[in-house]
Amino acid sequence: MDFGVAAEDEAFRVEARGWLGEHVGAVEDRRAWERTLGAGGWIGLGWGEGGYGNRTASLTQQVVWAEEYARAGAPPRCGHIGEKLLAPTLIAHGTAEQKARFLPPIAAGDELWCQGYSEPGAGSDLAGVRTRAVREGASYRITGQKIWTSLAHEADWCFVLARSEAGSRRHRGLSFLLVAMDQPGRIEVRPIRQMTGTSDFNEVFFDGAYARGEHVVGGEGNGWRVAMSLLGFERGVSTLAQQTGFAQELARVVRTARESGAVRDPVVRDGLVRLWAELRVMRWNALRTLGSTGDAGAPSVAKLLWGGWHQRLGELAVRVRGAAGGVGPAAWSAPAPYEMDADQHLFLFSRADTIYGGSDQVQRTIIAERVLGLPREPKGDMG
Repeated sequence: MDFGVAAEDEAFRVEARGWLGEHVGAVEDRRAWERTLGAGGWIGLGWGEGGYGNRTASLTQQVVWAEEYARAGAPPRCGHIGEKLLAPTLIAHGTAEQKARFLPPIAAGDELWCQGYSEPGAGSDLAGVRTRAVREGASYRITGQKIWTSLAHEADWCFVLARSEAGSRRHRGLSFLLVAMDQPGRIEVRPIRQMTGTSDFNEVFFDGAYARGEHVVGGEGNGWRVAMSLLGFERGVSTLAQQTGFAQELARVVRTARESGAVRDPVVRDGLVRLWAELRVMRWNALRTLGSTGDAGAPSVAKLLWGGWHQRLGELAVRVRGAAGGVGPAAWSAPAPYEMDADQHLFLFSRADTIYGGSDQVQRTIIAERVLGLPREPKGDMG
């Protein structure tokens, strides 16, 4: 990889590996790593020449960077929601003032974001928004609840899809607002404990939280268009980096199967070969759609492919270890949190892969309606 700074590449790898020796779950450590990336110019590579990002890179260079980052075993990102989702949305729909205010802190790794989309009772039905934003002078007062909000407990800001037109239904009357999370007594974040023992997802309660009027992206009432545009940014370069991580996980499972002797089981061998072949198909599909626009079904196809694939990998990762797959790496007694190794964490965490980011059922509905032209599924009116 050469962005004109090839001499820095090995230094980055060394720093990344050293950082992994620390506790990756610590909030301040995660923030420090984002600022390290920002200081090195590695955030916002695909933002273009607008002056808001750091280095600029072609699409090919972005792919190389993302894959090498994953291959180096670099730390997991906590700023990706701002960099990969909000920033491209602001570049496409934001005002000059919004770009100048929010893009530089994302590029520097100074401000972290979360996504306020899903709600109780609606789940992946994004048009079922009940959270309300009422105009009060120069601001909006927001009341409602969001759920499955990734990294809300660490975020400084949240982009919130809310109903700003009283009496509106479904995708009409929505607005896309940028909301500061530091509003004591008006915003409450409750972590959701997962099977893995961690809490990456949260419930977020808005009780009269405020958003400034100039922080509505795309204009009042245009939230659905902006929200749909944002979802289109969820595929692309990051998908190829994700697949690099998947390949490393698969290689680990193959090594374990050899060491345990499970590879002699024809069913296990068949499963490993299928996973390898399917991963290659996912990569070719990602390369085929990379940089393309206007393909309504591409994000849904990609999500269907990798969600189920990752679950099957997690199941096989535990299976090849036999009885040892059910034993933790350290002695455990309540009330101390239990520990898991990488394979056990993969098995449990991947159960959510076919749910978050739009469930498999929702992805199939999108493909049926928008690609195949089948009749739309009836939707009940909101109360």
